[in-house]
Amino acid sequence: MNFAQARKNMVDSQVRPHNVTDQALIRAMGEVPREKYVPEVLAGQAYVEKDLPLFEGRYLLKARDFSKLVNSAEIKQDDLVLDIGCGFGYSTSCLSHLAGMVVAIEEDEAIVAKAEQNLLADGRDNDVVVTARLLEGKADQGPYDVIIIAHGVEFVPQALLHQLKEGGRLATILVRDGVGEAMIYTRSGDAFGHTKMFEAAPACILEEYRCPPTFKFA
Repeated sequence: MNFAQARKNMVDSQVRPHNVTDQALIRAMGEVPREKYVPEVLAGQAYVEKDLPLFEGRYLLKARDFSKLVNSAEIKQDDLVLDIGCGFGYSTSCLSHLAGMVVAIEEDEAIVAKAEQNLLADGRDNDVVVTARLLEGKADQGPYDVIIIAHGVEFVPQALLHQLKEGGRLATILVRDGVGEAMIYTRSGDAFGHTKMFEAAPACILEEYRCPPTFKFA
């Protein structure tokens, strides 16, 4: 399979037509070898227009939704970015082409090691992958200009929003009653506004970001 051609086709059909205007992001998605960041058995499907399973409970967002979400965060060249739930490192690699520094977190040390290996092979030197609870973020490395959660979530913790700098942005896909909407949360002092960006249907919700079940009378 010609992966370079597949990347070009992905960008031309799944990224450019969807109001993605960040040229650095477009270049990154045309360069980062997506096939290296999914299980080897799925390498041939890396550029199809669907979310791809990485490991139990985790998917890699389709290119359309990922590119629109990151584009909405308006990442600048000197930004410090926190990438929550980086999986095998694809999102981190793309983000490192846009930002000054990217801190990526996963909870499983084996997944952290795999992401580190992938990113090292990709030749980036402005990212780091560390072990941390996804729900807690990584406050000791912040505050952050941008926080990316490229997954479905049912809520965003206030403690995580407080890891943003003044004017910082958090981008994720909020799922309520089965309906997903990409959201940008912005910090202004101790207040946080939010803006709906576009509809999305992620294949799964991060387990750590599910609302606890509530009791209902029959």
